[in-house]
Amino acid sequence: MQLIDTHCHLDFPQFDNIRASIIDAAASVGVSGIIVPGVTAKEWRRLLTIVASRPSLHAALGLHPCFLSHHSDNDLSLLEREVAREDVCAIGEIGLDFFIQNPNVDMQLFFLQKQLALALAFDLPVLLHVRKAHDQMLKELRRIKLPKGGIVHAFSGSEQQARQYLSLGFRLGVGGTVTYERAKKLRKIVSTLPLESFVLETDAPDMPLSSYRDEVNQPARVLEVASCIASIKACSVEEVAAATTGQALQLVGL
Repeated sequence: MQLIDTHCHLDFPQFDNIRASIIDAAASVGVSGIIVPGVTAKEWRRLLTIVASRPSLHAALGLHPCFLSHHSDNDLSLLEREVAREDVCAIGEIGLDFFIQNPNVDMQLFFLQKQLALALAFDLPVLLHVRKAHDQMLKELRRIKLPKGGIVHAFSGSEQQARQYLSLGFRLGVGGTVTYERAKKLRKIVSTLPLESFVLETDAPDMPLSSYRDEVNQPARVLEVASCIASIKACSVEEVAAATTGQALQLVGL
């Protein structure tokens, strides 16, 4: 059984002393690929160095909407240079976040639009962070129409919005949130839409599963996310793994 964790921040400092053991633990349960997304330009070199240390790790580079104060116009030029010369599987983590306090919507849209254009130019998928902004994001995606689509990380929208993303060539990232019984809207979407609509993720070290509240998350637990989805859809874990891994491989070409 092969699993892909499509969103895991293994470059974060809290993993420095235990990174190798965490990657080995993930491999032991069938995790053959882990996508590590960038969030700020100053961290890209560190991320690329870490990813180069293991063949199971894959880099995505982007400018995250929650770190606007860290970004500059020069970072967009740097991103273009890095994508041109490095083995990058996606542009991300990019997006829109209207949930944060005092969001600068115009600046978020500026960086999003520039990075979507870059993804189009390099024929790459994108990893999207979207909170309280799905309609605006869908408007941007309909405008630019990315042939490679991408992944909506930690999807939190409605079923109607989910179907619109799917129609645009995107897949929905599902992680630890689905393991909470209170996540009724997400669980209903998982139960209703075909397995091929989803990819698995952990967002480690964040987004802990219900069985590991207040603990540092890790990519091995993507297997438990798959098990939860299997329970919701009344199918086998192997079926979930096959469908979600197939979608991940097709989207980002690992």
